[in-house]
Amino acid sequence: MRELFKRIQRAGIGIEHACEVGVYLPESSNILEFLQLGIRGTLVEANPEVVEKIHLYFAGRADVRIYPYAVWDSDGEITLARAKSSTFVAALGSSPALKNDNYTIAENNSFTVQCRTFSRIDDGTIDLLSIDIEGADWYVLKHLVSRPKVISVETHGKYYVNPFLDSITSWMEREGYVAWYKDGSDTIYVRKGLITLRLTDRLALRSRNLRLAMRRAKGKLKRLARF
Repeated sequence: MRELFKRIQRAGIGIEHACEVGVYLPESSNILEFLQLGIRGTLVEANPEVVEKIHLYFAGRADVRIYPYAVWDSDGEITLARAKSSTFVAALGSSPALKNDNYTIAENNSFTVQCRTFSRIDDGTIDLLSIDIEGADWYVLKHLVSRPKVISVETHGKYYVNPFLDSITSWMEREGYVAWYKDGSDTIYVRKGLITLRLTDRLALRSRNLRLAMRRAKGKLKRLARF
């Protein structure tokens, strides 16, 4: 059972429409438990091979809509790079695969897909939003119509820092969200006033932030040592 599901259930936050942008394999979906409860779902995935698997997994579920697009700042076509389980916009200067694995983009691991602004997908009723699109996450928030109760965003991981972290943080503050908790790669935000953050939540956040800062400092020292 995923931590996101456990925390939302424990807090008594009602979810009627869950959305995930960047699904990868359907059985590993960050919102899978909600969909298994029969909650309406919106799944956005750009990799055509994975989209086929998602369609098969949720066959017969009319309440689960699947959008085979990359989310970007405009409509059209965009080039993606594929690195094992990670698919990301090739034009981005930073992604987990590039920063953590020193991945090199090549023609044989790139492909072109249709892209859409998220406002073309969002109908304004999303309660839970999970975003994991390897550095392009900001473009979901930038064009977001809904104001979900809970938003999970990939913000960090090993030496990786989301290239739009400042924009994401500013948007959350402006729209009335606070950080609830962090895991190994995501920051989970909740609308102010929806829950009361416990002391243990605040201490855990502080501890996680300290560990992340130390890891990034270590990464910088390693890079400097190469020169």
